Amino acid sequence: MSDQNNAQSRIFKTGAVRIVEDDSMRGLDNEAVRNLLKVTYPEIANATIREVSTEDGQKVVEFLPQPGRKG
Repeated sequence: MSDQNNAQSRIFKTGAVRIVEDDSMRGLDNEAVRNLLKVTYPEIANATIREVSTEDGQKVVEFLPQPGRKG
């Protein structure tokens, strides 16, 4: 285990894309990360955020896109 990582990095998921937390995201809450990522992944702008922990303590933050209304 690395000494520089006191806590495990979060993993952010949108669809099939997995984004591992880096230094630019460390210390930010989920809303701030959404604002950072929505430039590249516009579908997360109005997505529901669900945070889960895996059995090994890894935090996974999922952005669940909401179906859009057309018409």
